[in-house]
Amino acid sequence: MPRLALYALVVCVLALAAAVTSFVQGSVLIGIVWVLLVGLSSNMAWYYLRRRKAGATQ
Repeated sequence: MPRLALYALVVCVLALAAAVTSFVQGSVLIGIVWVLLVGLSSNMAWYYLRRRKAGATQ
């Protein structure tokens, strides 16, 4: 697994935990921001994984 994909995956998991915590505590707006960060970091992880996979086949 590429290092940047691993970092993005770690950020995704931590942001998901922060989003759940925010929603449980009643901070809906902050929770939405964390959910957006989850989406961004998961897309980054997929991008770096696909980029490595495409580079390995060529």
